[in-house]
Amino acid sequence: MSEADNGQQPRIGAAQLARVAPLLAGVLVLLAAWFGWSAWQQFRDDARRTALVEARDRAVQGAQAALDAERKRLDNRLARPDVQAALATGDFAAAGRLLGEGWPQLREAAVVPADLDAEYAALAQSRAPGRYGRLMVLEAALTENASAVGVVRGSGGGDLALAAPARADGQLVAVAFVRLPLALLTAGLEQADVADHSYLALRQGSHSVVERGDRELANAAEVLATTIPGTDLRVAAALPERAGGLLGLDAAASSIAAAVLLLLAYVAWRLPRRLARAGAPEEEHAPEPTLAEQAALAPVPHTAPVPVAAAPMPTTSAESAVAEPAARPAAYDIDRGIFRAYDIRGIVGQSLDANVALLIGQAIGTVMHEQGLTDIVVGRDGRLSGPALVDGLISGLRKAGRNVIDIGMAPTPVVYFGAYHLRAGSCVAVTGSHNPPDYNGFKVVVGSETLSGDAIVDLYERIAGGRLHEADTLGSLGQRDISEDYVQRIAGDIQLERPLKVVVDAGNGVAGDIGPRVLRAIGAEVVPLYCEIDGTFPNHHPDPSEPENLHDLARMVDTLDADLGIAFDGDGDRLGVVSRQGVNIFPDRLLMLFAADVLERNPGAQIIFDVKCTGRLPGYILRHGGSPLMWKTGHSLIKAKMRETEAELAGEMSGHFFFRERWYGFDDGIYAAARLLEILAARPQTPSETLATLPDGISTPEIKVPAPNGDPHAFVERFRQAARFDGARVSTIDGLRVDFPDGWGLVRASNTTPVLVLRFDADSAQTLARIQADFRTQLRALQPDLELPF
Repeated sequence: MSEADNGQQPRIGAAQLARVAPLLAGVLVLLAAWFGWSAWQQFRDDARRTALVEARDRAVQGAQAALDAERKRLDNRLARPDVQAALATGDFAAAGRLLGEGWPQLREAAVVPADLDAEYAALAQSRAPGRYGRLMVLEAALTENASAVGVVRGSGGGDLALAAPARADGQLVAVAFVRLPLALLTAGLEQADVADHSYLALRQGSHSVVERGDRELANAAEVLATTIPGTDLRVAAALPERAGGLLGLDAAASSIAAAVLLLLAYVAWRLPRRLARAGAPEEEHAPEPTLAEQAALAPVPHTAPVPVAAAPMPTTSAESAVAEPAARPAAYDIDRGIFRAYDIRGIVGQSLDANVALLIGQAIGTVMHEQGLTDIVVGRDGRLSGPALVDGLISGLRKAGRNVIDIGMAPTPVVYFGAYHLRAGSCVAVTGSHNPPDYNGFKVVVGSETLSGDAIVDLYERIAGGRLHEADTLGSLGQRDISEDYVQRIAGDIQLERPLKVVVDAGNGVAGDIGPRVLRAIGAEVVPLYCEIDGTFPNHHPDPSEPENLHDLARMVDTLDADLGIAFDGDGDRLGVVSRQGVNIFPDRLLMLFAADVLERNPGAQIIFDVKCTGRLPGYILRHGGSPLMWKTGHSLIKAKMRETEAELAGEMSGHFFFRERWYGFDDGIYAAARLLEILAARPQTPSETLATLPDGISTPEIKVPAPNGDPHAFVERFRQAARFDGARVSTIDGLRVDFPDGWGLVRASNTTPVLVLRFDADSAQTLARIQADFRTQLRALQPDLELPF
């Protein structure tokens, strides 16, 4: 009788399985140990990060408390009757002595005249340590009209310096200055428990005042930097690159995987005994257990996949789709209105939050996946909503399998620079640009192409239709600080032939740190104004295209007798300029200066400008041997046209400047400022004299009018059809621009807000009034109740 007839074949298979089972159990134990080690590493890294962040925050809090106490002491002493009496009589030496009497640990106290003439003279005659830093703190107190803090050099190292305006009878008469031990500021940082593989530092500008821990991590420390409120000082922190989990799993998921593998190893180890009992004679004819029964004997708990992210991933309905791969892709309800012509922008808490950011990130990652692109740079401006939106965005990008390089808080042009410098080719700047604090958004570059128009709409349609790619393995996350690379890249190409003194107004935007650093690196003397990064924009709206936002800058340029005033918008991609005489140099006139310079080296080059620029610009470009081209307004639209035409330079009336010659072709207000100073410093005339030679006329700034029914595009289309301007050249590239022989007028729809944008330019005030009257008549004929401020 055959073995099969004897019923022996099942027992032979069971014996073979019994021999393999211990080996299988051993492999499963090793895998469980591997996943457990990965989980332990990640838990350790998380603990290190938590400890370092806590140490950083304690250092910031300690420094802030010490500074608040010393500032209060300074204010109280300035208000004392004896000090006020000395100030009123102009006896500043006596005021300084009285100011410092009985001040614990004081190293110096002085009261100096508000004109600072003596301080500048002393700087020219003396090389004493700390003299330049002392002057900068005094200037900052005058500029901010409040107490200022800085670290200055001293005979025994660094000192803490405080300065504050000194008033008598309500009038500014002097500036008070005190110098104290640096230990008051650094005690918390010096006492912090910093692990061997961690880094903590107090920084002022690009200088590290005090460093603790592993200095090899210094270049990555700005990602975790936190500003000491009310100062230009910050505490920076860094850790080694986080350990990556096996198969992209985070610590919790790795722990679960280890537990499941151990359970399976136990089942495999017990399997020979079960098989032996199954093969015993008394149970020879017992029925084989079914699959369900086996599962009941060795249940394996079902757990939903745990997503991996640099920060907790926002909960979305996408997670349920992961658990049920056979289900149809989920569609998401998202506000289509945030997908604009040039970028994505909305109000935080209404149309924009971390969950929306996750979906946007996954949609961008989907587009990258389809183009075979893997790496992307992410950065953010200084808005309070930035960190949460970045966390969501990164989670979505990694969910789509993209590798993310987070450069932390940085101006938008630095994010663009990162895409080139780090050879990623793609980037996202999380920024609300020049909009109010409650706005935020995303400027997106995929494969070196800035998304706009239909490409932006495509992101919405992918999200709304659930057409989002989800990778088998999450993408990686790394952190880099490239700010110094950006500074050195510009300084390596641009150096001023002679020093120029400039006041820089960053409007409390994200360019407040790196903008002055760049201009100092190329040889300018920089006085900062509103350069403390503050996402609430407490001093004025960060939009240099609005003349009222330049008033403080113009006043400070006059007060300090500076050569020029430079203004940046909220994310640093736009430039505003004020001359020594307080004249707002409109961007279309700056573009003339840039064009003439570029055309000296590139005769015949294409120069692009938007429809809001002066009618004198094309003739100026032609006279300097260039080829002018008018195009639609919008930074992404201009960049696309530059790629198409291979233009060397482009500019917009809003203050965006795009240099392809010697740069990368993206809009960069900081780089444009450096190029401007380079041109002005090379001329024998003063900057004001050079700027005054540019053709000018009578022009208005942008006039913004609420659109009827909130739909500017519909109104402009109606106006195009109805308007009649005899003897003029009409352009419909972007809205309706009407050029007369002696001037022009424009009506276009804003692509970012529900307003009409109007601008007028003419050879004389009478001509300007005539053109405005013609437009007013035809606009009111179409919409009698239209609010026109001219």
